[in-house]
Amino acid sequence: MTELLTLFANNLLPIILMAGAGFFLGKAMKLAPRTLSQVILYIFSPCLVFNLLTHSELANQDILSTMLVAGAFVLVVGGLAWGLGRLLKFDRRMLSAVMITSMLMNAGNYGLPVTQFAFGEAALAYAALIFVVMSMTGNSLGVVIASAGRASIKDSLLGLLRLPATYALLFGIIFVQFNWVLPLPFDRAVSTLGNAASPTMLVLLGMQLTNVRWNGMTKPLAVSVGLRLVVSPLLALALTRALGVNGAMYQASVVQAAMPSAVMTTMLATEFDTEPAFVTTVVLVTTLLSPLTVTPLLSILGA
Repeated sequence: MTELLTLFANNLLPIILMAGAGFFLGKAMKLAPRTLSQVILYIFSPCLVFNLLTHSELANQDILSTMLVAGAFVLVVGGLAWGLGRLLKFDRRMLSAVMITSMLMNAGNYGLPVTQFAFGEAALAYAALIFVVMSMTGNSLGVVIASAGRASIKDSLLGLLRLPATYALLFGIIFVQFNWVLPLPFDRAVSTLGNAASPTMLVLLGMQLTNVRWNGMTKPLAVSVGLRLVVSPLLALALTRALGVNGAMYQASVVQAAMPSAVMTTMLATEFDTEPAFVTTVVLVTTLLSPLTVTPLLSILGA
């Protein structure tokens, strides 16, 4: 028990404290989260994606393997969410909300610091790649799913063209392939803005949690929470073992899979009006319950 408490205090408590600061600021100042959400979505997040891609020191094979494992994992969880949602007869908007909250984990502002605190820089490099995959998925497939609750698939796909992270990803890949580097003033600006993404996302999470209202959606909530906190890490353990993944990549992959629902889902839900109250509730519940699942998982993984 002492070991678990130590793991919690050293790896998870700092995350909770930062989100708590945002919560109390939101309560005291009555700030609107949407403005900060848009700053993150259109400035901080794309800079972080570009910076992580262009500054990774992993071999191309490691990058490809990590991204393929993460991508396959997201699709499997999304398929399970879709199947359960159809079985339980969720309407179109609720099905979209359940899918994005189940598929997209908080791999950035929660997963990156937890991985770094628990396993160090080696695992952090892999965790950063997984975060890139989550950012790519959230800003592509996540946008399509979220907006599909109200818009056509065609309009959802066209919506990708107005998201800076889409272009950050494309330019990041081009820069890596041609070994290009930004001029120092631009590189420092992009790095600084990217580094601001994680703490501001945690502050935003706390601010958004001030607006949570219980809406009685018990079945969808149970599906999202169960898939995100229980099924997801178990699938990651099975998938990584089946593929022979080990070491730092194994630790990072499993930890990231166990993270609560991503803050990005609240931004997507707000932007496309895809059951934002429900989505924020899922983020709150999974975030509050995550220490109960993540802490013993860290012990299993040898933190």
